Amino acid sequence: MTELILALDLTSGDEAVDLATRCTPYLDALKVGYPLVLRAGLDISNRLSGTGLPLIADFKVADIPETNRSIAGAVFSAGYSGIICHGFTGADAIRACTETAHDHGGECYVVAEMSHPGALEFFHEGTGERIARTAVGCGADGIIAPATRPERIRVYREIVGRRKILSPGIGAQGGSLQETAGLADGIIVGRSIYAAPDPVGAAKQYSVVRR
Repeated sequence: MTELILALDLTSGDEAVDLATRCTPYLDALKVGYPLVLRAGLDISNRLSGTGLPLIADFKVADIPETNRSIAGAVFSAGYSGIICHGFTGADAIRACTETAHDHGGECYVVAEMSHPGALEFFHEGTGERIARTAVGCGADGIIAPATRPERIRVYREIVGRRKILSPGIGAQGGSLQETAGLADGIIVGRSIYAAPDPVGAAKQYSVVRR
């Protein structure tokens, strides 16, 4: 089974909570990023907790270890179950997020490669593979790899083994549900659900990966 994770990138707390609540039967987790948190506050987690779904803080944390640890501590103290950090900052920075996550009973996912076209300017020539190996060495629970380039997910699977791979880029960015579902442990879908004329219907359609 591949999990369906809704990227809740709305800018209204009320709309986000309403949408998440209505789509809950078809989802496995919610990914909360800066667009929502900067407007509704980190404690939007309290309002989303009513869905009963795990909340992943997608802040792509990328700072020195001390700052990473502080950010991660705030995230987990607010009730989130996972955090996403960047890996290019190095092992000590990854470890700060991973250790803090585990201290709170949570999970840490490391961005090995992003899904947009511009990512290829820097995520090439083995960079992503090196990040993925570092993530494994730091005890991270999984990585983020692009659904827009499914062949890369196959490469990363060889590196991370049974650790989770979560893949953004399905739908609006052009990633294929059919190609990605058998490769990743979770697909991350945003605009193709929350911007759809019928978001609940769209969530139901994407939830086929859960079978």
